[in-house]
Parts: sequence; structure tokens; C-alpha cells
Amino acid sequence: MHTLTREIIKSGLNNRILTDAQLTRVLEGSPQRRYHLVNRAMKAGELLRLKRGIYILSDEFRDYPLHPFALAQMLVPGSYVSLETALAHHGWIPEAVYTTASILPGRKSQSYDHEKLGSFTFHPLATNKGYFLELVERLKIEKQTMLVAKPARALMDLVCLRKKEWHGVDWLTEGLRIEYEYLRTITSADIRILKLVYKHKRMKDFLENLSRELGND
Repeated sequence: MHTLTREIIKSGLNNRILTDAQLTRVLEGSPQRRYHLVNRAMKAGELLRLKRGIYILSDEFRDYPLHPFALAQMLVPGSYVSLETALAHHGWIPEAVYTTASILPGRKSQSYDHEKLGSFTFHPLATNKGYFLELVERLKIEKQTMLVAKPARALMDLVCLRKKEWHGVDWLTEGLRIEYEYLRTITSADIRILKLVYKHKRMKDFLENLSRELGND
């Protein structure tokens, strides 16, 4: 175990995201010494860099494995997991999803690829102010807290991102392979809330058609 890893564990930060400022407090000595200790720990695979100035310890030195959903929110604070990732998490789509996809509150898409931690994408959507986190729930998995869209929100985020028009339910049941019975769990209250979330009329039209299809009118 390298010096830096040992000092992080001794400081009780082994499960935390680590910044350059925190590493400065953990390590004594000159900036050059810290630079060398950080590089040694990274080369040994004990310390992983998420992006410039942001690090975590590898799972070997944590009390529990870092969940990719929690990691996504470390990478882009204020984001929540959605789209195909959330749909797969809730069991709504059968395909395995290998990228953790999230919605962020800003206007610019972001992506991160890490050889050990996986791929992460972040997408902006045109939503109304004050409604960004509607139908998004706070989950706790393996002692880690994360924000994940409920199925109806994840589905409509996907419709919004792909700019889909309503052409019947087939795109949902055949294109995405969502069981119709899952769609029937979307309530009229969900529809009302979702109509408030998105800015584009196209989304309101899609929701109205979906509501009629499900008999929620």
C-alpha cells in the first residue's frame, strides 16, 4: 500500500471523492512530494482519477464498491440518472445498458470514459424552471445516495432527447420493447406532472396521446 493510500484511509476519506485540496491537507510536505505520491498511487491502481483534480480510491481500499449511479453524480453534481439506464434499472427494458446516462441541469452535453469505471454521458433537456427533479427519486444503494428518474420520467426524458413524435404505441412496445403492462402503471397524475416538466409542445402532444392510449383521460 502506497503512502498516499494509507494516509487517505487513516483520515477516514477512503469512501469519499477526493479533490486536490483534500489531498493537500492529507499529505505533508512540498507540492512536488504530493505530486509524486499521487502519481505513484495512480500508477499502482490504488488511486483513480475521475477528471482533472478529482480522485477516488479503488474498490480494494473502500468499505463498499462505488456504484456507477453515485459516481455519475460525483462527476456532474446536480445531475440525475435517467434514459435507458434508469429504464433498465427499473426493469422496463430487457437490454443490458453499458453507459450510465444522466440528465444535467446545464445546456452542454458532457461525457466521460474511464477504462476501469466505465462510460458516462450527461444530456441537457428543455425543461421548465422549478420542475427539473419531478418524478426523480432519491435512492440509497450500498450506503450511497443517488438520484434516479422514476420509469415514467426516464421514458419521457428519452422521448424528449430523441425528439420523438407520437406515432402510436409501437415505438414503445416494439422499438424499446417495453411491456404494455408497464406502460399501464403510468398514472394520470404522472401525466399531469410531466406536462409541466417539458417546454416543447411536442412533449405535451406526446403525453396527451399516451394518456389517451392508456385510458387515463
